[in-house]
Amino acid sequence: MRARYMLGINNCFAVKRFVKPEEWMKIVREVLELDIVQFSLDLLDPLLYSRSGRYEAYKVRANSEEYEVKIDTCFTGLAAYSFNLLGHPDPYVRADGLEWHLKAIELTTIMGARGYGGHISALTMQDYEDRNRRKKMLERVIEGVKVLRRKSEEEGHEFLLWEPMPIAREPPHTIKEAEEILERANEGRGVPLKYCVDLGHTCAKDVRRREDRDPYEWLRRLARDIPVLHVQQTDGKGDRHWPF
Repeated sequence: MRARYMLGINNCFAVKRFVKPEEWMKIVREVLELDIVQFSLDLLDPLLYSRSGRYEAYKVRANSEEYEVKIDTCFTGLAAYSFNLLGHPDPYVRADGLEWHLKAIELTTIMGARGYGGHISALTMQDYEDRNRRKKMLERVIEGVKVLRRKSEEEGHEFLLWEPMPIAREPPHTIKEAEEILERANEGRGVPLKYCVDLGHTCAKDVRRREDRDPYEWLRRLARDIPVLHVQQTDGKGDRHWPF
């Protein structure tokens, strides 16, 4: 059986340039001739815009109906990628990371998208290099993900997305690790945890198995758990994000 994918675009191109929903929506629909968008939360940070977030999310939904553009999913952007979020070693700061994700899930609901996800966590060098500490921190990350799965279920979403990264401190970064995390993080109540695989992220330099640098193998092994794909122009040596 062959998978059927539909082409859309992440609207990170609009960050700081076309911030009004009607501006980037018009570009997507009339210039690019697309009707599916993954909304980048660099345009609407859940905590930075704590007062105006819901207001802006409703504007996005209204414009999506007017322009007949589907907001398919909401995704973390470059700003969130700069933080440890669920992987922060201090529980007080980690709680804010969890809150960030929870607020993002609520905005996702308002926009009418079917799911939320992205960069979930990053471990510090100290935590990653200590094997025992690394194990404990990954357990805490997975505990946080289970909370997000339950929240997503309450909001009526279809799934929670986690994006594998090419850096070992930002799990999962190998196929085996991705399979293990899926099994552990999907225990208990909540929407299913799925992956948004970026085909340009299969460039990790510290992996032992060649399969982990093969985007086709990621798809073969995890296809049923990848409802969203990021496609970029790259050379397999780095996370290039070159234009097509």
